[in-house]
Amino acid sequence: MGYFSAGRGWRAIAFACGLIWFGPAANLRADPMVALGTLDLIRKSAEPFGPFATKLSAGGLREKWTALQRKLDDERVQLALCDGDRERCVSPAALQFLAIVDDARNREGRARLGEINRAINLAIRPMSDMAQHGQIDVWSSPLATFTTGAGDCEDYAIAKFVALRMAGVSPDDLRIVILRDVLLGEDHAVTLARLDGHWLTLDNRRMAMIEDAAIKNHRPLFVIDDRGVMRYDETPVIAGPTHRGHAPAVTVTLGNPDGMTAASN
Repeated sequence: MGYFSAGRGWRAIAFACGLIWFGPAANLRADPMVALGTLDLIRKSAEPFGPFATKLSAGGLREKWTALQRKLDDERVQLALCDGDRERCVSPAALQFLAIVDDARNREGRARLGEINRAINLAIRPMSDMAQHGQIDVWSSPLATFTTGAGDCEDYAIAKFVALRMAGVSPDDLRIVILRDVLLGEDHAVTLARLDGHWLTLDNRRMAMIEDAAIKNHRPLFVIDDRGVMRYDETPVIAGPTHRGHAPAVTVTLGNPDGMTAASN
């Protein structure tokens, strides 16, 4: 749509591995249901940070992402019009966003990802939803964020997600992930892009991109892409020293599958 058109987990892994290592290939081909189910498990286990994830069919976070995708559809039209005739484009925010995408398109591989991470980190001032909107848990589209020039972690992540897609990164290689910082007791949104089989984190807190495996003292909670929202299954804490970067933390509230909310940054 739009620009982008636990113990149980370990048992699922063991089951999938058992089918892969010990199940005859002929049997898998003979039973389409088993084969499709196994492939689905393998695909889910390939999400950033490794654990399995289950797609959500309802809940506050899914509703918020669905509503945002409708806004992104509208912005796609505006960006296309401005991209086709920039001299007549009346949106400074669209022109600024397109300039970032242009610079990224002129680069390849890690340099493309790094250009978008750096440029968007510099283009947006960190500001909480309460300070900017007078309420918590506001997810802004890229042009809305670039119009105000301010946002919090999920606004950075959404803008990077869209910019990367427009710059030519496959939707299969893009995710937004909600992490829980277990030391601070806060949630944090980041964008991840897969390059050469490795997931790189584009974070508003740092200019340097690091792999998902290097993120410490965080628990991945939700993963979001074009297909919807998935919840990680009983993931363990990724322990180790924390990393703090250039952009200060900001506060946002993210809806959970039951429609409740939790403090985050």
